[in-house]
Amino acid sequence: MKAEMLRTLAQHALFVTLVLGAWEWGARAGLIDPSFVGSPLGIARFTLENFTNARLWGDLVWTLTAVFVSFGIGSMAAIAAGLAFVTWPRLDEFCEPYIAALNVLPRIALVPLFILWFGLGLGSKIAMGVSLTFFIVLSTTVAGIRGVSQDHITLTRTLGASSRQMFFWVTLPGAVPVLFSGLRLGLIYAFLGVVGAEVIASERGLGQQLAYLAAIFNVNGVWSLLFDLAVIGVLIMKLMSWLERRLLHWQ
Repeated sequence: MKAEMLRTLAQHALFVTLVLGAWEWGARAGLIDPSFVGSPLGIARFTLENFTNARLWGDLVWTLTAVFVSFGIGSMAAIAAGLAFVTWPRLDEFCEPYIAALNVLPRIALVPLFILWFGLGLGSKIAMGVSLTFFIVLSTTVAGIRGVSQDHITLTRTLGASSRQMFFWVTLPGAVPVLFSGLRLGLIYAFLGVVGAEVIASERGLGQQLAYLAAIFNVNGVWSLLFDLAVIGVLIMKLMSWLERRLLHWQ
């Protein structure tokens, strides 16, 4: 197993080395214009120079603050709404067309309104993240609760369990695995929404820095920040997967 993992890592390392080597060679040989596509050495140089930049770390904190706050607000509101829809089906039936209409609305188009209402600061970025997180977590909450085995529910009722006991012993544990898939996706969408809103207009943040570097045609800087954002996204996914394993160890 360990040998197979090392072989896989070696294959990926070889592939990445070949791609970056061909990219750098093409830029040096004049086959591609580094002014438009950058070069691996230029990207590495910018990354190392920018690593000690206090502004970078400040923007990172700014962005992640908006991401986690919007994820927390959006997911809690979605779980509460999902529980209400399952408890009162008529409420779900009444709200369904409005939820569907808002869900298909391109939320990135709401950024100008969010900026008008909440300003260029964290408020508009949090609103954007909440708007993306809410509907994803809502759908998985409803699906998870409705997907609980009816046999388990019937058996629990037969044994005389109260509604409270049935919820905490059967419904919630049965819905948590599906719910966590929605939470994981909701966190990623909160990240995408916050960065996207920052690119459009923001006081600070990694998205704002990305837009600035693109405006001054610093292609190496743009690539460097894109790689940084990709790494942050992967770490966020790993964090949610680790948390899911810790909380669902009983399965």
